[in-house]
Amino acid sequence: MSKITAAITAVGGYVPDYVLTNKILETMVDTNDEWITSRTGIKERRILKEEGKGTSFLAIKAAEELIQKTGLDPKEIDLVIVCTASPDMKAASTAAYTASQIGAVNAFSYDLEAACSSFLFGMSTASAYIESGRYKKILLIGADKNSSFINYKDRATCIIFGDGAGAVLFEPNEEGLGLQDELLRSNGEGREFLQATYGGSSYPITKDTFDEGKHYVFQDGKTVFKNAVFNMADVAEKIMSRNDLVNNDIAWLAAHQANKRIIDATANRINLEEDKVMMNIQKYGNTTSATLPLLLHDYESQLKKGDKIIFAAFGGGFTWGSIYLKWAYNS
Repeated sequence: MSKITAAITAVGGYVPDYVLTNKILETMVDTNDEWITSRTGIKERRILKEEGKGTSFLAIKAAEELIQKTGLDPKEIDLVIVCTASPDMKAASTAAYTASQIGAVNAFSYDLEAACSSFLFGMSTASAYIESGRYKKILLIGADKNSSFINYKDRATCIIFGDGAGAVLFEPNEEGLGLQDELLRSNGEGREFLQATYGGSSYPITKDTFDEGKHYVFQDGKTVFKNAVFNMADVAEKIMSRNDLVNNDIAWLAAHQANKRIIDATANRINLEEDKVMMNIQKYGNTTSATLPLLLHDYESQLKKGDKIIFAAFGGGFTWGSIYLKWAYNS
């Protein structure tokens, strides 16, 4: 009997209509297009403007596109995981609501939160469920409405983040395709450098903290940048080394879209040509949990069965890691 591996068999994606360009940001904070582009690679980002619509709205849209493209019956889905750093509500599961709204009435569901590494860690989780033989169809969604906790008077953060969602379907594979290996890491000593302190259980929001804007995200840019550059490149290189892969073996690098300089550093570390590096940061900015599935969504038409892809991510916490996956189908 062939070994069961967990393969991605379908992709969906969604970004909001409103485009927040660098030119618009110039009217909001002390910055300019050249400064943003040269330091981040970002030209624009999408923002979900509609009142009362949160991360679940994005997740549902991405899932619905996947379902529509494939003709998948939502009742066949066993599990829905929503990877997010911006759930709709505290306590109430965003994934449970998402599953109900798309008609996945037979699925159990839960949220997974590891900041910008959420989707990468979710890939590991979904694959383990598939490889166990217990479940056959797992919908993994990465979605974030980052604009809900961004201070648009803080140029250190408002230029970086956008909103969006991507979804993939994991299913069993007996051809040796799908997830091959993973190297996942975390270090809680880094949490002070990238977080939204107030609003959690340690520091509940009060009127004073809200008025002072302490519920907004904070980032120590230099520290985060330094750690991201080193750690993303390090795990990508290590996972290639232990799988005896060289740059010519790799079809694509799918790296978390936080900063083009971080992506370039990771590609340089594994000696990968620019045309093998997936990139959409210029269009969407950092969509946190959604960056990796949105890359797959944007590049799906170029992916070929058997393509070897290296995924890498780094996020608050700190969390980071790399996954080696073989693509399972031709679009």
